[in-house]
Amino acid sequence: MATNLGLRKGAWTAEVEMRLRKCIGEHGEGNWHLVSLRAGLNRCRKSCRQRWLNYLRPNIKRGSFSIDEVDITIRLHILICLCKWSLIAGRLPGRTSNDVKYYWNTHMHKYMKEKPILDLKELSVIKPQ
Repeated sequence: MATNLGLRKGAWTAEVEMRLRKCIGEHGEGNWHLVSLRAGLNRCRKSCRQRWLNYLRPNIKRGSFSIDEVDITIRLHILICLCKWSLIAGRLPGRTSNDVKYYWNTHMHKYMKEKPILDLKELSVIKPQ
């Protein structure tokens, strides 16, 4: 049975986030197994990686989705026919897969069931030969 080895869980404080930012600024992204040691954090590597990728990266876009972002999200969701949030987020600069998934599940999922906004006839899919 695995134990947590005394690793901290739960909310991140501003001071701990600052240490993570500083460490990544000095050493760069990657080598997540070393980040927590270098920054002096009592967190696992997965926790550090997820915090950085989903909340702390400087190029993350916050706030409401634009009309264009919503349109792209809907179109890609229909074309892909699966909830491949990372593929959709890759087409929305500054948005993380968590942002896209959260937006879809809180706003679009219910709306699309009640009142589809997109006419499927206007979509053209080019399939590889």
